[in-house]
Amino acid sequence: MGLTHICYNHSMNKVALIIIIFIAILSISYFYKSLNNKATPVIESQAIDTKINNSVNYRASFLIYTNGTLRIFTDPKYHNKSAKAFINSNSPNQITVRESGITWRDFFRTLPMKLEESCLITGTGQAFCNNREYSLQFYVNGIKNQKVLDEAINDKDKLLVTYEPENSSRIKKQIDSIPDF
Repeated sequence: MGLTHICYNHSMNKVALIIIIFIAILSISYFYKSLNNKATPVIESQAIDTKINNSVNYRASFLIYTNGTLRIFTDPKYHNKSAKAFINSNSPNQITVRESGITWRDFFRTLPMKLEESCLITGTGQAFCNNREYSLQFYVNGIKNQKVLDEAINDKDKLLVTYEPENSSRIKKQIDSIPDF
């Protein structure tokens, strides 16, 4: 009877161990399932973001002048920096916009330079910041707009960024020199 009792206890221990493993597997499965359920709203919000940012095919052009000198963007370091808005080597002053809602600031942030309302730091490190004599001025479609960096790029927009004295006689010529499409 002692031997039967020992074998019975050993069998019960195996059954208990199998039950514990089974419960552990169910608990882990439930835990991961609950994590996935919590992640679902994030996936849904990403789907909403995708619907908001519609695919477009806009073209816009821009020129930047500093002290009357046209800045050029033919260097490959400026080309194809973003899938959403970019310039390429064929038309280095023309932007291709692939997603609606992209602002001028969004575009310029993709380039190896810095452009803010009061200061331009070029890709070569030159700084052109507002002072008593000169200021950065922004013109979109021929109209002065110092807040344009925060506005969305629209199809066929033309942007002039110029570092000149206020009301410089060169500004009209610079606006007229922005390329057409």
